[in-house]
Amino acid sequence: MSPRKLRVGIVGAGHLGTIHARLIRTIDDVHLVGVADPHPVARKRIEDELGVEVHSDHRALMGRIDAAILAAPTDHHYWIGMELAEAGIHLLVEKPLALNVAEAQAMIQATRSRRLVLQVGHVERFNPAFTTAAAQFTRPRFIDAVRASGYTGRSIDVGVVLDLMIHDIDLVLSLVSSPVVAVEAVGTPVVGPHEDLAHARLRFANGCLANLSASRVSYEAQRRMHVFAEEAFARIDFATAAIKIARPSSRLRRGEYDGNNLSSGELQQLRDNFFTDVLQLEEVQVERRNAILDEQHDFVISIRAGQTPQVTGEQARDALVIAQQVLDQLDAAKTIGHQHAPMQGPHWGKGPGESLRRAG
Repeated sequence: MSPRKLRVGIVGAGHLGTIHARLIRTIDDVHLVGVADPHPVARKRIEDELGVEVHSDHRALMGRIDAAILAAPTDHHYWIGMELAEAGIHLLVEKPLALNVAEAQAMIQATRSRRLVLQVGHVERFNPAFTTAAAQFTRPRFIDAVRASGYTGRSIDVGVVLDLMIHDIDLVLSLVSSPVVAVEAVGTPVVGPHEDLAHARLRFANGCLANLSASRVSYEAQRRMHVFAEEAFARIDFATAAIKIARPSSRLRRGEYDGNNLSSGELQQLRDNFFTDVLQLEEVQVERRNAILDEQHDFVISIRAGQTPQVTGEQARDALVIAQQVLDQLDAAKTIGHQHAPMQGPHWGKGPGESLRRAG
């Protein structure tokens, strides 16, 4: 007799929740029980497109699901996630895990004590361009990342640090095996009360430096990272899944080039053949894959096999620690200036008589 399919529910039918709902149904081992969202328009759209059960409250799924994908707004991750964990439900929570470190730690403890999987949706860890490039380095010395988009109106309950930059914070922490010892940051709001532009500089105990830039009010969309190490230099384009890698030639490693003692002819030859003879440049096209679907597969396998997911709650908490330091720097520099009323989005409220958020 074949084992029962994993029963999964999705909480949140916004942009990412809808993508999750479409993709999770393609996994043979999964039965999508239903989708919960307080917004009637979102529920109707999901019902019409996918023909699955929809509910206004996630509690309607409890007792009927083994696992949940939590794609509600960030400021509701904690209380919804805690209720699901207390009901014994495995969790895949979209990034960031929570609004603050205390809430993240409480979610980790709640799932750990019940032996539940807690995976966090830092989906760029599954990007084949990143995984291919990351295998080329043992000790990065400098990392430069830019993540920018036009204004979409999504995720405006948080600023660009928790919306976009946290992707690169997580990636950098996964590459550099050393603690962060200093953080500098600047940023500013443009449309609402939260920062829409931010730049951070992280210094690690082993000497590595990382520059991270994020914008959600950019005229040019970019998702790229440069990694410099002794072994190689890599340019990673997350959007196109393309990599350029330059490695020092054996002659360069042996110190056989001396630019101060070359004839004009030798110098010209060096220029013409620099990226073949001195630095060996390779352009790598990796397999295009759906990173969110790969993330979902990892979630299902982790539950079935009782193994640790690729992105754990602890790793997501560590990224949140650095993100909070960046936000503290912005506050200290008083870069968040003029205040605007935030744009109104779906209302994710608690029921009558429920207590306010608490952590611990």
